[in-house]
Amino acid sequence: MASSKAVNATSAADRAVVPQTLGFLLLDNFTLISLASAIEPLRMANQLAGRELYRWYTLTPNGEPVRASDGLQITPDAATNIPLTLDWVVVCGGVGPQRSVTREHIGWLQAQARLSRRLGSVCTGSWALARAGLLDGYETSIHWECLAAMQEAFPRVPLTTRLFSIDRDRFTASGGTAPLDMMLNLIGRDHGRELAAGISEMFIYDRVRGEQDQQRVPLKHVLGTTQPKLLEIVALMEANLEEPIGLDELATYVDVSRRQLERLFQKYLNCSPSRYYLKLRLTRARQLLKQTPMSIIEVASACGFVSTPHFSKCYREYFGIPPRDERGGIASRQARSDGELMMPRFTRRTLSESVAEPMSSAVVALNQAQGEPTYASVPLR
Repeated sequence: MASSKAVNATSAADRAVVPQTLGFLLLDNFTLISLASAIEPLRMANQLAGRELYRWYTLTPNGEPVRASDGLQITPDAATNIPLTLDWVVVCGGVGPQRSVTREHIGWLQAQARLSRRLGSVCTGSWALARAGLLDGYETSIHWECLAAMQEAFPRVPLTTRLFSIDRDRFTASGGTAPLDMMLNLIGRDHGRELAAGISEMFIYDRVRGEQDQQRVPLKHVLGTTQPKLLEIVALMEANLEEPIGLDELATYVDVSRRQLERLFQKYLNCSPSRYYLKLRLTRARQLLKQTPMSIIEVASACGFVSTPHFSKCYREYFGIPPRDERGGIASRQARSDGELMMPRFTRRTLSESVAEPMSSAVVALNQAQGEPTYASVPLR
């Protein structure tokens, strides 16, 4: 009897919990794919859980429509001057963030920071947070096209080429589908891996990438056209991963000396040519381990390693885990512990606070989802 009462009390508490609320600040020329990649996992989390875990609003400073980078005009849910009680704020950037960020954006973001909101961004939205001084000392991801410009403009922001970064109460994702990976990781940490895995299955998303996965930054973007020989050498390396070419032979191919070759790599890529070649082979090995059923022996051979023990040793030294551990499920390894993430749990709000808020589209989506066979199909932890 006591056990039954405890269960009923827990259920009542769950029903009383108010969902976490996200405000998506849309910059002019934001990328629609990044916004969708961030919102859709939230919608599906609600559907699979059978209740509203998350709600969201799209926002602009004056509540006026804003155009996405593909020309589509989006009407936001509200203006930023409406008193919304938000848990998370996500800046959605896109083309030309230097021109899109205004004083109104900066002032509002700074006000949200003073209210202890968790702050995030997708695509080039990191630029707005950095302009507001809210990313100093926080590891930050941004689309590779903006990396060089952002390094120059905000030297106190530690940038990374990772797909997404979660650093204390900041979370930033590069463009395209990277926000989907970030949201799945956040949802998994907040509500369990089973829910995150269920969402990825619904989206036919075969592999959820982790925080250590890197953007593939085109070398031409890094070097421009000033180092054609270096670009040619790297292209040769990429084309010969299974049977690596010796450094002397590479130097001969592009008509430079071995010493010149090593100087080029040290000056422009900050590593030796052998180290860079190893990185290419290990990165390819990681892709094969995660995306194919090939055995570790087959992967080692396909990436130019003469023995499996040598491959495993190099792999562990570079990625921090042995090859066999790469085939775990979603979030099988985390760069930080759940405790470090410091995710806030649900907060309770008074009726007067919630009445002032416009209706979130999350409510409409959840009502429509009730007829779906997957509705409430994943029990929460």
